[in-house]
Amino acid sequence: MKWPLKTKINNILENKDYKRIFENILSLFSLQGLNYILPLITFPYLTRVLGPDKFGLIAFALAFIGYFQILTDYGFNLSATREISIHRYDDIQVSRIYSSVMVTKALLMVFSFLLMTVIVFSFEKFQSDWLLYFFTFGLVLGNLLLPTWFFQGMEKMRYISILNIAISLIYTAAIFIFIRNPADYLYVPLISTIGTVIIGLYSLRLIKREFGVSFIRPSRANVKHQLEEGWHVFISTVAVSLYTISGTFILGFFASNTIVGYFSVAYRIISIANGFLNPISQSIYPYISSLAIKSKEQTINFIKKVTILIGVLSFLISVLIFIFAGLILSILAGNQYDQSVLLIRIMAFLPFIIALSNIFGVQTMLTFNYKQAFSRIIMIGSAINIILTLIMTPIYQAVGISVAMVITEIYITLAMYLYLRGQGINLLEIKRV
Repeated sequence: MKWPLKTKINNILENKDYKRIFENILSLFSLQGLNYILPLITFPYLTRVLGPDKFGLIAFALAFIGYFQILTDYGFNLSATREISIHRYDDIQVSRIYSSVMVTKALLMVFSFLLMTVIVFSFEKFQSDWLLYFFTFGLVLGNLLLPTWFFQGMEKMRYISILNIAISLIYTAAIFIFIRNPADYLYVPLISTIGTVIIGLYSLRLIKREFGVSFIRPSRANVKHQLEEGWHVFISTVAVSLYTISGTFILGFFASNTIVGYFSVAYRIISIANGFLNPISQSIYPYISSLAIKSKEQTINFIKKVTILIGVLSFLISVLIFIFAGLILSILAGNQYDQSVLLIRIMAFLPFIIALSNIFGVQTMLTFNYKQAFSRIIMIGSAINIILTLIMTPIYQAVGISVAMVITEIYITLAMYLYLRGQGINLLEIKRV
């Protein structure tokens, strides 16, 4: 039986929905391309100029501020994206959602800043480098001003692509101009903050001009609604952070900045690999959300196709990372980080595992409103990770953190798959023709 490949390709190209998804994927790939090509230039430079000690200190600061980033984002990156996608043709409703989310995030940011200030000046661990943490917190402000969730919900990712490319170009140029030796480490977060804030302010003007969005003062009910909508995603995001950014944060209390630097370099390389798949998942989520309202069967069939595509790509990426870990490390970080090779190989298959959990969890469970089950699985996984981390990190340090992360991700992926099977959704089922 011949596979009518040409006919299927033509059908896809003629489908307006697929055309829009494909355009968004290309836009995000262009964004991710520069966003990962440019860091592939600055990353090797920073690892060599700053050395493991200062690079590890910056990674610790980013992990610490990451908690406040999560609190400010709250879960709007998914919940607000979904709402904008559903109401994208209703200008008044879009303006109301946009205004409510921005005000809510601003309030959360102010609370985060006050909480961070209290922590920094209350503990000796943070006091000696207090300026580093304040500079790094600027990224929270920059992220607030750059509402990626809005552009994703409107499925106009070319705008956010251009804005993020601009940030990357500013950051890259400034890094080579201002970072000359380890003593310049404070400039790294400051440069990121300034670039993000500038582009963020421009994005707000762009939203008003291109989409006709106006600010509508939200009521308490509007703010409450947004908090309720994002709650389950927020809880799951907090839980996820316990085995992502918390790995670096916890390691910083049990090991030196140098060891943190080894782990951070390994994890950054894995994160770069994960990022190559993000454009696909980010582009299809709004489409899946709107398609689910029309037909559950069509949505599941579409997700199955995506599962095969992303599954194969992520598996190949993981295999290549495992085989060429030493070569990748020597190119990106240099000989100072030889101890990171083992860590990279331990975490090499995280891109494959995380890609599947994203499909099972975000694309499927959240789409079909299995929010409570989604949050429960993530929270159990986080509890497992915390237990493993506290047991293994004092003894095995960076290796312990790496192993704990892999075990946690495997549990979460399997738990989500089995839950969906229990609901009659088998995304790995392939019908024979």
